[in-house]
Formats: sequence, structure tokens, C-alpha cells
Amino acid sequence: MHDPESLRRIVNRLARVEGHIRGIKTMVQESRPCPDVLVQIAAVRGALDRVARIILDEHLSECIGRAAEDGNIEAEIAELKTALDRFLP
Repeated sequence: MHDPESLRRIVNRLARVEGHIRGIKTMVQESRPCPDVLVQIAAVRGALDRVARIILDEHLSECIGRAAEDGNIEAEIAELKTALDRFLP
């Protein structure tokens, strides 16, 4: 549950990532040098990590806070741990 401004920022960042991935696809189709492609892949990874950080920050401040107020903090933390287990390598 994101506020409209936060949602706009996240969607804009994801749109940029999407465009960047299309650019990488074009680079591969054009047989661009592998190091160049790898640098761009690293940039996309970084951009996705930044989006994940925004979402995690908001979850911690909004969702966890709301769960604490509602008295179901344990369930919310368990759900977050499950998500982090899938997210982190």
C-alpha cells in the first residue's frame, strides 16, 4: 500500500529499468562487446536493488508500523522474513 507519490516514483524507476533491459537486448542482438553488455547488466541490477530498497524502506515504516498498531506484528515480521529469504541470495 503505497501513497500515490511513492507509487509514481517506483513505477517510474521500473519503467527506466524496463527501457534499460530493452537496450541490453538490442546490444546483444547487435553483437556488442561482452564487457559493455555486462556493465549494462550491472547497472540494471543496481537499479533493481534501489527499487527494492525503496519498497523495503516503505514496508518497514508503513506496513510494520501498522501491524504493530493492529497487534499482529509477529505475522507481519514472519511474512517479511519469508520474502527476504526469497529475495536475498
